[in-house]
Amino acid sequence: MTIDDIIDFTGGLDGVLTLAPGPGDGSPEISWGDTFFYHAPDGTVPAAAQPFATIVTKDYPGEPSARLDRPGAFRVNIAAGREEFVRRTGRAPQDPAVAEEDHGLADTVMPHPVYGSAGWLAVVNPCPRTDDTLRELLRHAHGLARARHERRRDR
Repeated sequence: MTIDDIIDFTGGLDGVLTLAPGPGDGSPEISWGDTFFYHAPDGTVPAAAQPFATIVTKDYPGEPSARLDRPGAFRVNIAAGREEFVRRTGRAPQDPAVAEEDHGLADTVMPHPVYGSAGWLAVVNPCPRTDDTLRELLRHAHGLARARHERRRDR
């Protein structure tokens, strides 16, 4: 899957707002070139919600390297939630991470190098092996975000 494939798929889910920060929009320069997906049926960034998925094109300061400085490298990050995290990794999000884990391993579903403890999963350079799984995870994370949005709206 390419970045554009992922943007098209995720942006096509119901009520998704896709943000792609860039020069002149007031966003921090570190975020330029990355993409953030929110469940926002009204088209505005939710004040009290994080994105349910992101695409990053560079390693962020303070994160273990995923070697995203390689040409064409990127990582898809998904707020999968506890149950899906356990299903995909075999461990609970709060369990200690595997110290020798290779965060740059391509086409593999793995805990996010920083936000794994919050139930986030990641895939570097998704290819055919993870294509269907990534789509399932994005639909699932979108469903969780939509449910949170509806609970907040109904308060």
